[in-house]
Amino acid sequence: MTNTQIESNTATKTLDDARLLPLVDHLARAARRSGEASLEPGGLRPRHLIALRLLSEGGPTSQQALADSLSLDPSNVVGVLNDLEGRQLITRRRDPADRRCHIVELSPRGEDELCLAYGRLRLIEDDLFSALSTAERATLYDLLVRAVRGVSPQCEVADGVGDGGTPNGSALARPSNQPES
Repeated sequence: MTNTQIESNTATKTLDDARLLPLVDHLARAARRSGEASLEPGGLRPRHLIALRLLSEGGPTSQQALADSLSLDPSNVVGVLNDLEGRQLITRRRDPADRRCHIVELSPRGEDELCLAYGRLRLIEDDLFSALSTAERATLYDLLVRAVRGVSPQCEVADGVGDGGTPNGSALARPSNQPES
């Protein structure tokens, strides 16, 4: 079967014939494998990257608010923050208004590491979606944002177009009660 025949057959399939989940799952697994391998040199794991990104976008926040944004139990967030603080990627300090609480902030070193990690991930994204045009990538991004909002209506996904016309909206969701920076 030629590529033209495959494309023709694909275009004529009805929605009932479409099998989206296996395709999305395949892309997600490929992206996760490549993404984790690209983060390895910096010693980051995906949950570290998400925490750093939230702090970069939202600025200093309480440890509890970060736990809520990450949808993690506060005790699990402590482990993530201990890892990041040990590598000097974040700082934690007591909240002067409530000494029982900690304020978490991205350090300059954390900002640098975040930029490096996202640069590596951008290369993976370019490779993963190399078969799509810039316009098709933008359409895919818009559709994925709508799908994410459909299953997580309390979350926002940062919109926008970045360098080279590729979507740069964070894959991270921010609870709608969290202010933007």
